[in-house]
Amino acid sequence: MLTSVLDFLIRNVLDFFILLLLVRFYLQAAQVSFRNPIGQFTLALTNWIVLPIRRFIPPFKGYDSTSLGLAWLFALAMHALLLAISPWPFNFMSGNSILALTLIATLELFKMSLYLLFAAVIGQALMSWLSPYNPFMAILTGLTAPFLRPIQKVIHPIGGIDITPFILILFIQLLLNVFVAQMEPMILQQVVVSA
Repeated sequence: MLTSVLDFLIRNVLDFFILLLLVRFYLQAAQVSFRNPIGQFTLALTNWIVLPIRRFIPPFKGYDSTSLGLAWLFALAMHALLLAISPWPFNFMSGNSILALTLIATLELFKMSLYLLFAAVIGQALMSWLSPYNPFMAILTGLTAPFLRPIQKVIHPIGGIDITPFILILFIQLLLNVFVAQMEPMILQQVVVSA
């Protein structure tokens, strides 16, 4: 019972914070202004750790490597904690375990990035129909344009309807349900249990 509660809290609280750090990274990478409620909310909840750490992990080629690096460290900590509270006596010092935790933290960032992109594509599609001049459209367009643009070069609107968001959503779902869903247990099985 207690383990289930701790698992739920650790997973949800840390995943939320990882998502905020990724939002910060992607908004900056897409050169989207932070002068909006989402940007201000993200800065307010992440500045306390990003700004001090930025002294040690400076931006790399214009990208906010601090936010991305912290997101990865929190993903690593989350999975280590989840394994630590499980009933199995895992050996975290073995080479296989360290490699597995490194890979699962990287996969976690990939998965959360896909969830973020999925939400942005859905939000943009709905808003383009219901409220195309909403100020949030600039944020969503900034996040989705790098992924939609290559598809739009190949698939043109059909009868005036742009179906590229639907195609991107299908691709995201494919990655989440096939690649990520299969890779997670495969990687975690490599964590060594103490004899």
